[in-house]
Amino acid sequence: PSPSSSTPGAEQREKQYRAHREFADRRGGVISARTYFYADEAKCDQHMETFLRCIDASSGSSEDGFSAIKLTALGRPQFLLQFSEVLVKWRRFFHQMAAEQGQAERAVLEMKLEAEKLQEALANLGIATKAESQHWFTGKNLGMSGTVDLLDWNSLIDSRTKLSKLLLVPNMQTGQLEPLLSRFTEEEDLQMKRMLQRMDVLAKRATEKGVRLMVDAEQSYFQPAISRLALEMQRRFNRDRAVIFNTYQCYLKEAYDNVTVDVELSRREGWHFGTKLVRGAYMDQERKRAARIGYEDPINPTYEKTNEMYHKCLNYILEEIKHNRKASVMVASHNEDTVKFTLRRMAELGIHPSEKKVCFGQLLGMCDQITFPLGQAGFPVYKYVPYGPVKEVLPYLSRRAQENRGFMQRANQERDLLWREVKRRLLAGTLFSPNH
Repeated sequence: PSPSSSTPGAEQREKQYRAHREFADRRGGVISARTYFYADEAKCDQHMETFLRCIDASSGSSEDGFSAIKLTALGRPQFLLQFSEVLVKWRRFFHQMAAEQGQAERAVLEMKLEAEKLQEALANLGIATKAESQHWFTGKNLGMSGTVDLLDWNSLIDSRTKLSKLLLVPNMQTGQLEPLLSRFTEEEDLQMKRMLQRMDVLAKRATEKGVRLMVDAEQSYFQPAISRLALEMQRRFNRDRAVIFNTYQCYLKEAYDNVTVDVELSRREGWHFGTKLVRGAYMDQERKRAARIGYEDPINPTYEKTNEMYHKCLNYILEEIKHNRKASVMVASHNEDTVKFTLRRMAELGIHPSEKKVCFGQLLGMCDQITFPLGQAGFPVYKYVPYGPVKEVLPYLSRRAQENRGFMQRANQERDLLWREVKRRLLAGTLFSPNH
C-alpha cells in the first residue's frame, strides 16, 4: 500500500473513501461528538450491550423516549468506507448520465433518464448489453413510465449487488471502466453481517420497549453508508410509526438533496420518515482531511449558509408533516432563531405540539433558557444525555461549552429564568409537585 493508506488496491479508490493513517483515530480534532475507535468484534458486542441498557433505561424513565446509537461503535469502519464509496460512485454515475441527457441543472428529484437512452448508453460504455439492462428494469416497475429517476436507480443497487457479476462504472478521471464493488474478503463479509445483526437486535429491542432509536450522524466519508443502513432499518421498523430516526447534518453541502430523496422514498413506499436535524460536529477534522488528502471540502463555506440549509431542510420536513402526517422531526439545536423559526412555521402550517410530530433536543445542562419555556408551552422537548467514563465525557462537555459562544451571557439568562420559575411555583403552591 502507499504510505498514506492501509488497504491494498487503495490507489484505485476515490480519495475521500480511502483509509488514511493520519485520520485513523477519528477522535482527534472533533469539537462535539463522541467517537468510537474500532478495536475488535468483542468490543462492538460490548457497545451493543451498552446501547441495549440505554434503551431499557430510556423506556423505564419516560414515555416516548429516545436512545442514540453510533454505527461506528457496532462494526468495522472500513466496511462503512467501502460501502459509502460504492453508493457515492453509483449516484455520481446517475448524475453523469443525467448531464449527458441535458439535465445537469435540474433538481435531483427532477432528473429523469429516458430508459431507452440509458440502455443505449450502458451498451455503448460496455457496461451491459441491451438484453442485460432490459432485464434490470423489469420486475420492479422500473422504467414502466419510460423514465428512471434516482430512486429507481438506487433500487437497482439492491438487486444487482446480490448477483456475483460486478457492476462496472466509468472512472471519470481515467475514463476506464472499474468494478463498482471491490470484493469483500470472507472476514469482511462476516464483519458486515455482524454489524447488521447488531443493528437488528437494537431496533427490535427499541420497538418492544416503545423507545425511538436515533442513528447518529458521523464523518462525511462514512455517512452515505450510515444513512443507507438507517434507511433500511426505517423501511422495516417504521411501518406504523417512526421508531428509527436518521440524522442529517446541515453543514454538508448535499444535506437538502439527501433529505428530499429520502422523504420521497418514504412517500413512495409508505413508511414513516423519522429524522433528527443537526448542524454538524466534525467541521475542523473534515476540512483538514479534505485539504490533506485532496478532495473537495464537503462542508458549507459559512455558518450563515449552514443556517440557511438547516431551515431549508426543516421547512421541507414540516411541509411533509402538514401534507402527509407520516414524518417526525427532532430539531436538535441550541440556536434560538432556529427554535423560533420552527414555532412560527408550525403555527402557519397548523401542526399542533400535541401531535408530537415535532420535538426539540438540547444537551443536558445547556440552553435551559430554550428548553424550559418549550416544555412549559407543551412542546415535546428532550435533553440529550452524554454518558461514559468521566475522563472521556468531561473533554466532550468542555468542548461543547467552548463551542457555545456567549455561554456566560446565556448562563445569566438561565439563572433569571430559574428564579422566575421558583417564584411562580412558590406562589402557585406547586414547588414540590411531581407533575411540574
